[in-house]
Amino acid sequence: MISVIVPTYNRASYLKEALESVLAQNYWADRTRAGIFELLVIDDGSTDRTREVVGQFGERVTYHFQAHVGVSSARNLGLRLAKGDYIGFLDSDDLWKRDKIQVQMSFFKAFPQARVCYTEEIWIRNGVRHNPGKKHRKYSGWIFDKVLPLCLLSLSSALFRREVFEEIGDFDETLPACEDYDFGIRLAHRFPVHLVTKALMIKRGGHPDQLSRRYWGMDRFRVQALEKALSLGLTSEQQRLVKEEILKKSHILVQGFENRNNPEEARKCRELMNKYESQLNQERREER
Repeated sequence: MISVIVPTYNRASYLKEALESVLAQNYWADRTRAGIFELLVIDDGSTDRTREVVGQFGERVTYHFQAHVGVSSARNLGLRLAKGDYIGFLDSDDLWKRDKIQVQMSFFKAFPQARVCYTEEIWIRNGVRHNPGKKHRKYSGWIFDKVLPLCLLSLSSALFRREVFEEIGDFDETLPACEDYDFGIRLAHRFPVHLVTKALMIKRGGHPDQLSRRYWGMDRFRVQALEKALSLGLTSEQQRLVKEEILKKSHILVQGFENRNNPEEARKCRELMNKYESQLNQERREER
């Protein structure tokens, strides 16, 4: 069974198309596969027409409402409610191509040891198609070093075996943003992440309610995730990579805080830089 979890908050204008893209999957259009999926909408306290939109789909969609806490809490509630052996997420402003699940389930059948696969994406910004830049190139296999600079794992493109969450945990509800970056680091440390080189998900962006627009200085949250990663039992090389990434992101934050006349936060970032720069220098001396 496949559980599809759609967290949403005040996106009624996008939600209907998102849900239709799940229900239109050709994998379960086959009558012999009836009852092999469930579609869960986790409403994180919406005040718009979200409930009405979901109601149009009747029993095909299971609706759960919670007070507004955040997307991580909504995803985690979905995980607790999900009955499936496979877990898929779809952000309520994204869309799936009709053959997404068919292709990914064929991949899992061919590679039964794989725990997660994700796909290439089509990017739409304000209704216009854009090509992802080189820095957004996706990789396959053991990609721990690739997920440190930025979040490469788009949750809407991924499909997971359920045991992934049993082994690495759920989403960090203390992070107001970049929770997918944090999850991607933990995932890539524990498992190879397999890429299906076909664009099977449409990522729609440019609207003002996106978290990347709500918060300035997203690297603040990435640095938190990187510091958490140091407790994962990393190899010495992985620890070095994480500390170097903390230095890079902290340097950017210092400049940003100074430009915004926030010397106290800039000072904290410098202290963090000094801490990890000192550790890296000590490790280099010991290697000699």
